[in-house]
Amino acid sequence: MHITQLDFLAPDFLQNPYPVYEQLRQHPIHYRDDLGIWIVSTYQDVNTLLRDKRLGREILHILSREDLGWDAPPARYAPFYHMEDNSLMEREPPNHTRLKNLVVKAFTPRTVSRLTNRVREVAASLIPTDTNSMDLLEDFAVPLSVTVIAELLGVPQADRAQLRPWSHDIVQMYELGGQSNDAVAMRSVHAVEAFSDYLRGLIEQKRHAPQQDLLSQLVAVEADGERLTMDELIATSILILNAGHEATVNVVGNGVYALIQHPEQMGKLRDNPDLLPTAIEEMMRYDTPLPLFRRYILHDMDYNGVTFKQGQEVGLFYGSANHDPMQFDKPEVFDITRQPNAHLSLGAGIHYCLGAPLARLELQIALQTILAQLHNITLLAPVEYHDTFVFRGLRELKITWNTT
Repeated sequence: MHITQLDFLAPDFLQNPYPVYEQLRQHPIHYRDDLGIWIVSTYQDVNTLLRDKRLGREILHILSREDLGWDAPPARYAPFYHMEDNSLMEREPPNHTRLKNLVVKAFTPRTVSRLTNRVREVAASLIPTDTNSMDLLEDFAVPLSVTVIAELLGVPQADRAQLRPWSHDIVQMYELGGQSNDAVAMRSVHAVEAFSDYLRGLIEQKRHAPQQDLLSQLVAVEADGERLTMDELIATSILILNAGHEATVNVVGNGVYALIQHPEQMGKLRDNPDLLPTAIEEMMRYDTPLPLFRRYILHDMDYNGVTFKQGQEVGLFYGSANHDPMQFDKPEVFDITRQPNAHLSLGAGIHYCLGAPLARLELQIALQTILAQLHNITLLAPVEYHDTFVFRGLRELKITWNTT
């Protein structure tokens, strides 16, 4: 198939995109008329453009929908777009700078480190004692990540069951074609409305009776006389849930599956627990949990012989960049000792993942717990990836093991 006809939602591609990425890198920057997007696939280009301030996550602060030739979104989608308008991830300076300065004052390394013992307790509690089989995603990774984010934000135990369904429905809008699918869009809108209503009540509780949690700190934080508005508090909380839950679950699932497929690497990690930090970085690189991020061209620009026009959209293919042989020696090899490993799974530039320290802490404890308590891990059923592209993860990971 010609490079400009590759189907990024084809079942074969979604199960194993890496041969296609190799093809893409032969045409590192090209335009897809059918998708209306530039595709950028090499490490050097993705890394460079992530840091280029002529690209940004938003464009409507510079051009109108009329300028861009966009139809107005249905009015019923307004709650989703209102949430996005107040999200740190979707803003550019100076709004991004203001929001980031406020959030980082609350979301500190101390805030993350305070969760360490609790993450260990939760991870240990999720290992079953009455059976030697489980779905590692549904029974371990999902409840661990949701519990960690809930405790970070200060969501009461009784309310936590709602978090995962809300997160799942909201992030579908970021998938290819998500915003053009009315059923998907409305599920996302309803989730945003329900989560926002819930958060308004919780934020008021934190305002009047603050506790030692991130949401209380976000409510109280001030910088240069500025505070987060109610809408910004809601959008920040939604972002923390979505980013902290979806990506972490996929790294655990994709990473443990990679270890099962490479028993020599699993054995090496068991024998050398000090390799956990490099193993986690390799898991994020080898099977990238968020293979695509998008940017807009803020101003006409020339790059590497290509002319980008203001308002055009660029797709930065992290999954391809992370397998670029010009950056990584034998990128198709899963090597838990790989160093250096400057993968792009957490982004780069001003939108680098603020939750990276928490993600690494959670992943390290999750892997420590799995390796310590589950021995001779084997698959109980074949694995299959979800039929989504922007969020890459397994539908399930059913395993069995020995306890000694």
